[in-house]
Amino acid sequence: MNEEIVKDDWKQLAGRIKAKWGRLTDDEIQEAQGNTEYLIGKLQERYGLAKEQVEQNLRDIGYDR
Repeated sequence: MNEEIVKDDWKQLAGRIKAKWGRLTDDEIQEAQGNTEYLIGKLQERYGLAKEQVEQNLRDIGYDR
């Protein structure tokens, strides 16, 4: 896949993540690019969700590992 397409997809996805989970900082969202486990961990930490809940919520907004 073209690197530019991946970057564009991440920008859209990052916007959806920020809209749903506004307590994440822009730096944390940027750090999460390509690091699903980091993103899941941060969401669990900030929102007290179970890993399965986080994974389902991510799938719901189009984040697919």
